[in-house]
Amino acid sequence: MTTQNAIIQKLREAFSPESLEVKDESHLHEGHAGHRVGGETHFRVYIVSPAFKGKSRIERHRMINATLSEEISGSVHALAIHAQAPGEGG
Repeated sequence: MTTQNAIIQKLREAFSPESLEVKDESHLHEGHAGHRVGGETHFRVYIVSPAFKGKSRIERHRMINATLSEEISGSVHALAIHAQAPGEGG
């Protein structure tokens, strides 16, 4: 299983999102710290889930980071997170 697929699976299981998009942006970081040939080092997550209702931005990020702790401590160098509750704009 690819790192991207593992991230998607874990986020679906943990948050039952209404929408989820995980982009591998590793190609944008060639020559920068943490980049590896083959990618799967830099990701951007867009997620909308009822689990984030009433949570601050920091709390949402902590929830996601805890869920993906294995990936973050392993092959993932950078993770950009855009987490919203249903009905939030932006």
